[in-house]
Amino acid sequence: MSAATLAAPARHELVVRHSRFLAQGWPIETPEGALALLADAARTPATHHCWAYRIGAAYRSSDDGEPAGTAGRPILAAIDGQGLDRVLVVVTRWYGGINLGAGGLVRAYGGSAAECLRTAPRRELVAVRDVELAFAFADTGAVHGALAQFDAQPRAHAFDAAGTVLRVQVPAAAFDALKAHLRDATRDRVRVSSPDACPSPAPARPA
Repeated sequence: MSAATLAAPARHELVVRHSRFLAQGWPIETPEGALALLADAARTPATHHCWAYRIGAAYRSSDDGEPAGTAGRPILAAIDGQGLDRVLVVVTRWYGGINLGAGGLVRAYGGSAAECLRTAPRRELVAVRDVELAFAFADTGAVHGALAQFDAQPRAHAFDAAGTVLRVQVPAAAFDALKAHLRDATRDRVRVSSPDACPSPAPARPA
């Protein structure tokens, strides 16, 4: 099953025994981006701003003053339960004067986060590989034609007396086909190397 992220920010509100919970979700690319969104959300006056994010194998969560394990972990479990990656969820609570208990908090935080993500628009993430191509100037047209055909995205390039060294990202599933195409189109003149020959987990980008 391929991973997905959010196609756009999403939100869901829930009221439990006079406490109001506002769950907000965003697609993210980096931990720094997640923390910037969190800082913006936390400017809203409220009792708690609990949150979690996942970016591949990296994740963080916070109970923000709620009893340990009653907010951040349920939010992270909601992200994982929806099969999402590169997502931040912040659940803001305005205390309503009635204690909910540990079980009630877990259900409120986890439930509001899960419903926010369940109804949000999604987009698939495609695993990619970083590839370096070295080729003579005479093969530039063939190389760029192949990049377009196999959805390879240029990232950086350099020039020397022998020609061009181009770094690209290519969908992992298309790597072998791209390599074979370049071999046939240029009579094996393009040197293809990939430092992440067996990426685990593979990086990804929105489809």
